[in-house]
Amino acid sequence: MTAAPADPPPDKGSSDTARRALRDVTEYLRRHPSEPATVHIVVKDQEDTELVVPRSVMDVLASALEHLAAGRNVSIVPADAELTTQLAADLLNVSRPFLIKLLEAGEIAYRKVGTHRRVHVNSLLDYRRRDDARRAQAADELSALTQEMGMS
Repeated sequence: MTAAPADPPPDKGSSDTARRALRDVTEYLRRHPSEPATVHIVVKDQEDTELVVPRSVMDVLASALEHLAAGRNVSIVPADAELTTQLAADLLNVSRPFLIKLLEAGEIAYRKVGTHRRVHVNSLLDYRRRDDARRAQAADELSALTQEMGMS
């Protein structure tokens, strides 16, 4: 079984547009940290269409724009989604066998559907946050040790 080819990264024009839009969205979020509950977005076309979206969409939009501006593709996955082990491994950028070891060690929640494992997205993201924190702590300790030894 082969994985589907990855989408090409956004082109430079899309990244530049995302970067400009990110500035505007970030500024809006700074000025309106929690209110209003809905946001009205005007699309400049022949009719100047007005879209009304939940405020939480602006946070998602900012995150998506940040990735696009950096030249990375974006996918939106529902928080309660379950992934195949291959998709979960791809999201963590690890091999599928390594992911299976994490699952069996109880590091990431999953369930079995027949003989197949399904990985909970929230658990996968929690693991990634914990792993990032462990890495940051190890880097801080290494930096402190380097300074203590006078090697910096």
